[in-house]
Amino acid sequence: MTSRRHLLTGAAAAGLGAAAGGGLVAAARSDTPTSVAAVESLTTGTSTVPFYGPRQAGVAEDPPAHAAFVAFTLPAGTDRRALGRMMRLLSDDAGRLTQGVPALGDTDATLAPLPSRLTVTFGFGTGLYRAAGLESPVADLPKFKIDRLEQRWSGGDLLLQICADDPLTVAHTQRMLIKDARPFAAVRWVQQGFRRSPGVQAPEHTQRNVMGQLDGTANPRGAEIDPAVWNDDGSTTLVVRRMRAEIEKWDILSVADKENAVGRRLDSGAPLSGTQEHDEPDFTKLDASGLPAMPDFSHVTRARVTDPSLKLLRRPYNYDGVPNAAGQPDSGLIFASYQKDVARQFIPIQQRLADKDVLNEWITPIGSAVFAIPPGCTDAGWIGDQVLG
Repeated sequence: MTSRRHLLTGAAAAGLGAAAGGGLVAAARSDTPTSVAAVESLTTGTSTVPFYGPRQAGVAEDPPAHAAFVAFTLPAGTDRRALGRMMRLLSDDAGRLTQGVPALGDTDATLAPLPSRLTVTFGFGTGLYRAAGLESPVADLPKFKIDRLEQRWSGGDLLLQICADDPLTVAHTQRMLIKDARPFAAVRWVQQGFRRSPGVQAPEHTQRNVMGQLDGTANPRGAEIDPAVWNDDGSTTLVVRRMRAEIEKWDILSVADKENAVGRRLDSGAPLSGTQEHDEPDFTKLDASGLPAMPDFSHVTRARVTDPSLKLLRRPYNYDGVPNAAGQPDSGLIFASYQKDVARQFIPIQQRLADKDVLNEWITPIGSAVFAIPPGCTDAGWIGDQVLG
């Protein structure tokens, strides 16, 4: 592994990095007995998710509490050989950090031993395939009438999705990977998000977003996941949409108005035609006034999919930025959707939502990007070796 790093970064740089990293690794090891003793009864900090395998991690697992989505732009003239060198280096970093081992040349190796279910998932945009001289399996989304997209949150040639139950682990991993990607690509945007912390709710409990809604009730589960998400070669696709929440407009609605917009009870998540969260919505049922219990304009109605193979695996994170001078919030959702086929699964749903979802009055898409998620790799390989090798 050291010789691989040496070849990738040059003898002088590798020598310096190894020397610095070696000293810090030694320091980290000298601290490890105390750290392990202090957290011996805990599991969150030391929990790991395997990095190597036929499919990339960070897709079907229960999402950790914190995430950073980091998109890069490749410089002109990037070729397949440069892409291979970059992905070898970043895969080696991710393979180590996800297991609680410092990256080679890690300048803050003491931050590595608590991975906290860290996953690093790589996505390839159309620009990366173009640089490699290959046909892209994904394309940009069509323009939807509800979109108010900003360049600072859109596009990208390479994506890193970094997730862990500890924000310091995410921050350290993000810094190490950006540093090692710097000779090959420039950061285009970073979006950081959060969910409930471990232990606040049972893992199977559906998370709430910043608008108070249960988010992900209709996700495929168990045996439904594979036909909806994974291709035979272990690849999938990812759509990332930044959805700004018009929180102050949402706040003035009554509970009944919010429930009609969503199509679910806000307290239980039950469809307006049922009593429990996972009840199947009944679109023929009428309410006491003789109107459909499930409004045609509600989010649940417009997003409804009956064929399990056409479902989306939603893996969203909330964001909450700095309020403006008037105290108005900068909040919303980093909507991350995994599916086999964007054109067959995501676009029809999004088109229905854009056409008639009344929830559009309180959410605004301001960022959008699409990435192919290549298969995983063995510990002797690297992410993308089946595509770029």
